[in-house]
Amino acid sequence: MADAAGLPLGALNGGALSGGVLAAVLCGAALHASWNALIKSGTDQSLDTALIHALGPLIALPLLAWVGWPPAAAWPYIGLSTLIHIGYYLALASAYRHGDLGLTYPLMRGGAPLLVALGGGLWIGESLSVVGWAGVVTVSAGVVLLGLARAGHTGSEAQRRKAVRVALCNAAIIALYTVVDGLGVRASGQPLAYVAALFLFDGLPYFALVMWQRRARLAEARRYMGRRWPVAALGTAASLGSYGIALWAMTRAPVAAVAAVRETSVLFAALIGTWLLREPFGWQRAAGTVVIVAGVMALRLG
Repeated sequence: MADAAGLPLGALNGGALSGGVLAAVLCGAALHASWNALIKSGTDQSLDTALIHALGPLIALPLLAWVGWPPAAAWPYIGLSTLIHIGYYLALASAYRHGDLGLTYPLMRGGAPLLVALGGGLWIGESLSVVGWAGVVTVSAGVVLLGLARAGHTGSEAQRRKAVRVALCNAAIIALYTVVDGLGVRASGQPLAYVAALFLFDGLPYFALVMWQRRARLAEARRYMGRRWPVAALGTAASLGSYGIALWAMTRAPVAAVAAVRETSVLFAALIGTWLLREPFGWQRAAGTVVIVAGVMALRLG
């Protein structure tokens, strides 16, 4: 079977990213950071996240009407990815319940590219060059360093250990759906149709979970969503665009390399926080930025 670029599945080895693919994935990372910043701007992050994902079908359906449905070969991957995302949302909610965002988020996002790289050879048949491996490891280290720059924890030590375990478990889940979607979009050959079909189903389980958790305060939740839906719709479009770019890039570059560059969204989030939210940057964020840039350069050359 061939992917959208006319290459056999698993034939994209090495780790080097072309200038065009790298620029596109960086733009996607900026979009990813932007919709996370929209969530941070609200007063109920859990409900904002659920609303952003629940609005996915409103964008996905017109896209599917325009580009058409993915071929039959893509649907097993879409179904499997949707199931894996349910586990992702459950683990995400558990991580945030036991630990602070600043502790759990960088562990989840920084650990996933390493696991994708480790699993790529087994599941996809891709292998990275030495420079490519160096790039993935360096970006992951920079993401964790940058993300933990303002990490805190308000609970007990037992809760912190629990949060770390759940966050690392969710990093494995992120890696799993990344590999599944990388294979699925190559089998589809139609990145836009694939991501639209995925967004048609993906967000509804998490929205249902949050609504069940708020079942005693549904009227309050409805009022909040009524105020926030225009902002959430922008977040939905940014989220779909970000992941769509990443899936397109996976048809032209190794999945592990794309996954690593996509996590530079943590860097863009830090910059947005500094410029718009007046958050301090500090030496640790500066060090994380340098490490991430070095990793991206290695992936460009690898």
